[in-house]
Amino acid sequence: MKFLDVKTDFAFKKVFGSADSKDLLISFLNSVIEFENKQVITDLTIVDPYNIPMLKGMKDTFVDVKAELDDGSQVIIEMQVLNHEGFEKRVLYNAAKNYSVQLTKGDAYHLLNPVIALTITDFILFDENPELISNFKLLEKKKFIEYSDDIELIFIELPKFNKAEAELTTIQDKWLYFIKNSGDLDYIPHNLEQELEKAFSIANEANLSTEELELQHKKRDWVYIQKSSIELATKTGLKQGLEQGIEKGLEQGIEKGLEQGEWNAKIAMIINAHQLGLPMQTISELTGVDEDKISAVVQNRL
Repeated sequence: MKFLDVKTDFAFKKVFGSADSKDLLISFLNSVIEFENKQVITDLTIVDPYNIPMLKGMKDTFVDVKAELDDGSQVIIEMQVLNHEGFEKRVLYNAAKNYSVQLTKGDAYHLLNPVIALTITDFILFDENPELISNFKLLEKKKFIEYSDDIELIFIELPKFNKAEAELTTIQDKWLYFIKNSGDLDYIPHNLEQELEKAFSIANEANLSTEELELQHKKRDWVYIQKSSIELATKTGLKQGLEQGIEKGLEQGIEKGLEQGEWNAKIAMIINAHQLGLPMQTISELTGVDEDKISAVVQNRL
């Protein structure tokens, strides 16, 4: 057997955002979100269910799974494999936008429903925090009095989850193990709940159409190219800076090398994204580089 790498955004939406995935999403959300008074999600509606997107250009760089819970609350779930400048601000912006667009002109503010932004990252986001799951709300700075729980940001950092199959004891463990490792497995682990067995079935490449397989493989290759570009460019820039640092001062050389490495990484991402046919706006969002500089980079490399 071969399974999709669920860390890629389209595969994630295939598993958790399909029309028949409601039971999977309820199980997963109940395992990672702690509601007050130990409430659990009993029903939800998946907004904009998964459909096979167009392959050409892969314009949907950021794919969310959106759900409306039975109490009217909204949950935005995003799988993110690449960090980029402005990423944390984009998460906050998306949550605030989904909160504000609930009202039209003249609507009363009490009609607003809470929004939870659940972001799963395949990279370390908070080095100083050893916790696997981080929760953020609006609080008073000194007394930590809660202002409102209408907007909540939840981050799950997959690199901090290191349990082996034999160590999986909770439903949360099993879901995170599935998300992190599905693409490397060739069998279905034992002692899984019904929802997890169904998730593996959906992720089984044998059950996918030709179009879906092509999409998933292209997306996986695209992610690999971006990660490799970042690693290579950073190493190259650091090496150049260290060599210059021997002559001009080690500390300054390292700093310059890191800066050069970051820029080389962005150049590599711009070139790769351009070759894949991604639109200028998407490349700008991904790299944090304005469109004029992107055009200059592309023209200079042609």
